[in-house]
Amino acid sequence: MTLILYIVTVGIWGSVWIAIKLQQGDIAAEVSIIYRFLLAGSVLFPLLVLSRRLQALSFQDHLLCMIQGVCLFGLNFYCFYLSTTYISSGLASVVFSIATVMNMLNNRLWFGILPTRQMLTGAIIGLCGISMLFWPELQYDAQQDTISGILLCLAGTWLFSSGNMISVHHQKKGLRPPTTNAWSILYGTLILTLLALIQDSQFNMSTDPVYLWSLIYLAIPGTLIGFTAYLMLVGRTGADKAAYSTVMFPAIALGISTIFENYEWNEINITGFCLVIMGNLVIFYKRTSVSIK
Repeated sequence: MTLILYIVTVGIWGSVWIAIKLQQGDIAAEVSIIYRFLLAGSVLFPLLVLSRRLQALSFQDHLLCMIQGVCLFGLNFYCFYLSTTYISSGLASVVFSIATVMNMLNNRLWFGILPTRQMLTGAIIGLCGISMLFWPELQYDAQQDTISGILLCLAGTWLFSSGNMISVHHQKKGLRPPTTNAWSILYGTLILTLLALIQDSQFNMSTDPVYLWSLIYLAIPGTLIGFTAYLMLVGRTGADKAAYSTVMFPAIALGISTIFENYEWNEINITGFCLVIMGNLVIFYKRTSVSIK
């Protein structure tokens, strides 16, 4: 079961980055995200109610779901959507792959778990790799845009990692991801709607088939299936080991970006990509002996 969850998570989340890129256009980023999660929530809630699998939550659980909604289904995606206006979708996925490092830091902050020397070594290698991947783009006049894209991705990744910590807490209490995801999606969508209203965003809808199909893909496989599979991994293996799946995201996302966004490879970014993978592997070396059933 664990292997299946890894495959599903990697396959879906490695491909959602190009779908996010395809959402760029006349529709504001925050509005596209609201549409995405409204669609996802309108499917998830009825399924849970009809199947009687929607668990009861306490007031404290709802508060934590609200925070999780901001982290996993709200501001993190706002950062990711905006970042793809500055950098390619494949490079955005590479920055997201340091969720392993973010989880290491958040484990220290939330649960008092100190990182080992091995984990710190892997983090340094991975960060060097990311620096090399972005080095060619930083040579051009538009380097400020690249820096903005990187910072937005880093912010989104930290929020995502923080949401992981809340999911760990939920699952330790016996709350299943589908229930907490449903409420978190609701709260995250409400907060994003408030943000859109403050910004006076226009709630218009595109009739472009590319936009509509990418929206459906992001809502159903990307959100309902992808997040459920990933958070089930978090519950089964812990946030650190579950984040190992992010090692494979860049390989898929950069492959897609090469085909559809004309991402160009050279000696520097190939070396950088290999260092990112190596850094993540160092972090998990001898720590990924997960029983696959």
